[in-house]
Amino acid sequence: MKERLLGYCRVSSLEQNESRQVIAMREFGVAEADILVEKLSGKDFNRPVYQGMIKSMKPGDVLVIKSLDRLGRSYDAVIEEYKHITKDLGLGLVILDMPLLNSTERGNGLMSDFISDLVLNILSFSSNHERNFIHQRQQEGIAAAKARGVQFGTPPKERPVLFEELQQKYECGEITSREAGELLGVSHSTFQRWVKGE
Repeated sequence: MKERLLGYCRVSSLEQNESRQVIAMREFGVAEADILVEKLSGKDFNRPVYQGMIKSMKPGDVLVIKSLDRLGRSYDAVIEEYKHITKDLGLGLVILDMPLLNSTERGNGLMSDFISDLVLNILSFSSNHERNFIHQRQQEGIAAAKARGVQFGTPPKERPVLFEELQQKYECGEITSREAGELLGVSHSTFQRWVKGE
């Protein structure tokens, strides 16, 4: 029985266009009826089209994607999913932009597994390195902004003109913090923070 090719195209939002991926699927030879499109974030694999497609596939079928990031955003999760697809489910996987990872190109065997695992480990290392680099750049950017006097967080709420008058009444016991907050249009906890000078 001939293997079945299923193409999976993913974009992160309804506004994005998947046509580039669809064209690549057609050129590879995936039948129009077997090209599935999902417009959803790649933050995890809880995607209805993707999950339905994987459940419908049988060992020997081949999943075709344009690039590895179409599977998902997190390289660690993608690597686990790659292993699940190729090893646990026995499916073929073709990544059009990364032929070294194509599990159907080299046939099955020790060398195929070795090359795939090697490439995946390199990707995992690169992913971790990139995450650390991004974190370092963020910290440097925050430090530079603070040195320039940039304030982070939500700016403090302006105290209304009535605040001082109501603060005096509150401190004299004429009104409660809840009553003062209601008159100012803020919560009683905000009013109490203002009284404390925060």
